[in-house]
Amino acid sequence: MTSVSNPTSFGRSGPVIPSLPRGDILGTYDTYPEAQQIVDRLSKADFEVAKLSIVGNDLKTVERVTGKLTYGRAALAGAASGAWLGLFLGLVFTLFTPPTPQSLGFVGAAALIGAGFGAIFGIVTYAINRRRRDFTSTHQVLASNYQIIIDPELTARAQQTLAEHPAQGN
Repeated sequence: MTSVSNPTSFGRSGPVIPSLPRGDILGTYDTYPEAQQIVDRLSKADFEVAKLSIVGNDLKTVERVTGKLTYGRAALAGAASGAWLGLFLGLVFTLFTPPTPQSLGFVGAAALIGAGFGAIFGIVTYAINRRRRDFTSTHQVLASNYQIIIDPELTARAQQTLAEHPAQGN
């Protein structure tokens, strides 16, 4: 397969257009860890794993509702994010100043100020979006199954390698 690319001003080729891997299907698995385990077995047997791909099929977005969003939860989440940002900025600023006994107090103050601003920001954001989204959730992209795609020239050797190197018990 030939690809056409335009060189950039740095002498490198342009962006690669994504495409699905082509080849034989070495196996189909229900979970990603099962497919990963097969690739790991081949890798441990010194098989050329750079010619393999794991492809997730029939992707679905799953949103799991974790609870009702309230002003208290919004403030707490905002305070936690703000405290981390304040802690980070406080540590960065202390790196560029001479050490003093007050340095630790400065870092703590930055974390508290960040927590305060974060809590306010969380409450304001919740108040604005309250009618559209009044719950918390997590998002995942899941596949129905996973296939290992392999270069057709290597299929027989991969099958033989897997037969010679059975799965180890966990």
